[in-house]
Amino acid sequence: MQNIKLTIDKAFGFVSKESVAGYKNTASAANKALHEGTGKGNDFLGWLNLPTSIDEAHLADVENTAKILRENCEVVVVIGIGGSYLGAKAVIDALSNSFDWLQTDRKAPVVVYAGQNIGEDYLFELQELLKNKKFGIISISKSGTTTEPALAFRLLKTQLEQQQGKEAAKQLIVAVTDKARGALRTLAVQEGYKTYVIEDNIGGRYSVLSPVGLLPVAVAGFDIRQLVQGAVSMEKLCGVETPFEDNPAAQYAAVRNELYKSGKKIEILVNYHPKLHFVSEWWKQLYGESEGKDNLGIFPAAVDFTSDLHSMGQWIQEGERTIFETVISVNEPNNKVLVPGDDANLDGLNFLAGKRVDEVNKMAELGTLLAHIDGGVPNLKIELPKLNEFYLGQLLYFFEKACGISGYILGVNPFDQPGVEAYKKNMFALLEKPGFEEATKAIKARL
Repeated sequence: MQNIKLTIDKAFGFVSKESVAGYKNTASAANKALHEGTGKGNDFLGWLNLPTSIDEAHLADVENTAKILRENCEVVVVIGIGGSYLGAKAVIDALSNSFDWLQTDRKAPVVVYAGQNIGEDYLFELQELLKNKKFGIISISKSGTTTEPALAFRLLKTQLEQQQGKEAAKQLIVAVTDKARGALRTLAVQEGYKTYVIEDNIGGRYSVLSPVGLLPVAVAGFDIRQLVQGAVSMEKLCGVETPFEDNPAAQYAAVRNELYKSGKKIEILVNYHPKLHFVSEWWKQLYGESEGKDNLGIFPAAVDFTSDLHSMGQWIQEGERTIFETVISVNEPNNKVLVPGDDANLDGLNFLAGKRVDEVNKMAELGTLLAHIDGGVPNLKIELPKLNEFYLGQLLYFFEKACGISGYILGVNPFDQPGVEAYKKNMFALLEKPGFEEATKAIKARL
């Protein structure tokens, strides 16, 4: 198998090759600090060697649980928020038929999501969809008390028990949670749910290769062994023994930090493949939550090209020059479509007749890259040979490893998220949650 490929030469018109090479010692030291556990947040490094730690027994167990849900459910609801669902959705969407919900000859349940918002209409419509359907639940939460997923789980657990009966429902609920404590762990023990552990040393946004991501991906019918194998190969490639010049994670971390230092404060993750939209959403959380602290950090944004060239393209081409782009490119599509000829040629497209649609897409990609460089936008490129489980596994681990190195170069703790709690405290005060009485008084006075 090949590897995904990082190309950074289109950044060198904006920062020098020498300045990026100057990160060799810093990036290597950051990588070493990760592996030796001497850096900030070193109690959250369980993801670092996770791929190579996954054994046959674990994979077989996840596959068996997925098989039970696949054989007994028309729909499986994955309940989680942030890293508890984004990684799974990124992989499933990338590998699924774009019109999956219309397929009638399904070999796997429809996977839908809840707990990622507090939209009353969304939850009502989901409950309506699930009426008279055989459905199961994968509830993902370390604590079991995070408001959004806990609320969704309460609603859907009640519905499942009403539709299937309490005993039958127990066989269709899987809890992915803390190994020893928390509301979801307590309930799972009481009810006898099948459970998987989110290890204490793995944060949500780094958890896609744990059961948090593997179980939903397996339920959707995809090969988690290939996903893990891809991650294993990238874990080895990005290890401390790999020289800086050959280590894609260290190179990516270095060039983006040098661009940031030069005034490029926004990184736009670009794809030319619609299936990668939620890979970008997962990436946005990974980098935004990891680096955005201490009044530092590149702002992570994302666009889907060519669609967004007709909306965001003008700003990217001629707006404030504080941006750089990282393009994810898929070298070979999984299918082939040729442009037909037309005698009338009213649309003027006969010059494309006989060409693959992907050739048109690739020339749009190349033309855009050149235009944006001419417009003052540095471009990095990540190439995937194909869009499959193996290369997605490589991509996910590459981004995780680069994020850890990049955070250490920046000087922040890339494994905590203290700012996330601010909105929760206000929300609980406004909802008059027990224990927040003083906060409730204070916030009402402000209002």
